[in-house]
Amino acid sequence: MQEIYDFLKSCGTYYLATVDKDQPRVRPFGTVDIFEGKLYIQTGKSKQVSKEMQANPKIEICALDGETRWLRISATVVRDDRVEAKKHMLDGYPNLQAMYSAEDDNTEVLYLKDATATITEFGKEPKVIKF
Repeated sequence: MQEIYDFLKSCGTYYLATVDKDQPRVRPFGTVDIFEGKLYIQTGKSKQVSKEMQANPKIEICALDGETRWLRISATVVRDDRVEAKKHMLDGYPNLQAMYSAEDDNTEVLYLKDATATITEFGKEPKVIKF
């Protein structure tokens, strides 16, 4: 999981795919955290992406590191409403603290469950990591 975290952090931006009824939706994201042995992402409960993940928690993430390596993650997201989890995430992203607070009802952190990550690089066998 640390390798996946490091990959996403080095990319800065990754793309999160959700489903809205029968329509796929893809958005840029940038938050990632490891808390209590789980990989987390963050958004706002008032956003449409949150509503989509609550209706269908299956997501995919895609990120490109340079020009030859990319990462795909398939997972189920689980909301964690604990203040400690929100605070841990926001401590790593001080620029978000103007919009989000660990104590507000809008900040949402979600951990990835039953995740399969595949790192692919041109000319090499894909590396699969499950967590």
